[in-house]
Amino acid sequence: MNPNSDMNPDAVLSVQDVSKSFTLHLQDAQRLPVVNGLTFDVRRGTCVVLGGESGSGKSSVMKMVYGSYGVDAGSILLAHDGEVLDLATAQPRQVLAARRSTMGYVSQFLRAVPRVPAIDVVAEPLVERGAGRDEAREHAGELLARLSIPERLWALPPATFSGGERQRVNIARGFVVERSLLLLDEPTASLDARNRQVVIELVRESVARGVGILAIFHDADVREAVADVTVDVQAFAAPQEPDSDARREADPSREGIAA
Repeated sequence: MNPNSDMNPDAVLSVQDVSKSFTLHLQDAQRLPVVNGLTFDVRRGTCVVLGGESGSGKSSVMKMVYGSYGVDAGSILLAHDGEVLDLATAQPRQVLAARRSTMGYVSQFLRAVPRVPAIDVVAEPLVERGAGRDEAREHAGELLARLSIPERLWALPPATFSGGERQRVNIARGFVVERSLLLLDEPTASLDARNRQVVIELVRESVARGVGILAIFHDADVREAVADVTVDVQAFAAPQEPDSDARREADPSREGIAA
């Protein structure tokens, strides 16, 4: 913990002068630079969107914030439990504690225990926080209904669902518990227009309650509807990047803490 940091008191997250590269283990341990000097804040009650072309490092930035990727230099400061936690240097147990209480994450893909009903997948974060099972399932059902998952599917495991249905279960799970910081990594990529609008509403409602959101959106209309601030990740691109074939051979599996 770093209670004496220079983090803005209005920020829930402060990324300060972060640099990141990958090691190309299939190419004689060459280094693949990703970002250099990346700096931005996520203030409470704002939605910050990461912008830039495909391959510019947006998802890598998201994974650095979540602790799945390490960093080469810089600080990633999180307001957590009344103190400031530097996620760039935190111990794994500290990162996991931050994920439980302070930092939520909605990825593009749902990872759920097989054979667990969808409603319990969504309710689980509430139960882990001490909510009664009936109360947690009621709130989970409200979100599933709002995201057009019919009640007849709630008792079925999400593994049996379509890609779009699984993504909506994932979104419901991400929003069922309110944390100080919510990370959204392409949550609308598999959604139709109606459900994209529901996500816009959920983001706006969370922001209105003071949640800080860091997001990547493939859909320009969603970005324009929710972004208070846009961070151009390409503006922090590290020099001398290898070609795209080398990029695909980077090995991030040796990174940080699994999501």
